Amino acid sequence: QVQLVESGGGLVQAGGSLRLSCAASGRTFSINAMGWYRQAPGKQRELVAQISRGDNTNYADSVKGRFTISRNNAKNTLYLQMNTLKPEDTAVYYCNAQYYSGGSYWPSWGQGTQVTVSS
Repeated sequence: QVQLVESGGGLVQAGGSLRLSCAASGRTFSINAMGWYRQAPGKQRELVAQISRGDNTNYADSVKGRFTISRNNAKNTLYLQMNTLKPEDTAVYYCNAQYYSGGSYWPSWGQGTQVTVSS
């Protein structure tokens, strides 16, 4: 299995920046794609950004040009640099990893980190 621990959330004013980190442990050699999701109160969890093992990236339209996802495979760490934050970015942010085991890919989730953007 793969364990994920997020850090870096907090309270920031609109227009500010935060950097989220996600440290992976366990079967990290089996990790393929990784990503960040978020869930605001009363809303479904949504994809924010994804990155493949080959560093191909994909972003939600709402964060394009403001957020940057990256990964350091040597450190088994995923990052999300968030700039020009808006109140609508307020949510719990979750790290996700797709890892290979027993012939299939499985999802692993972190516990989440709260991001609050004040207006």
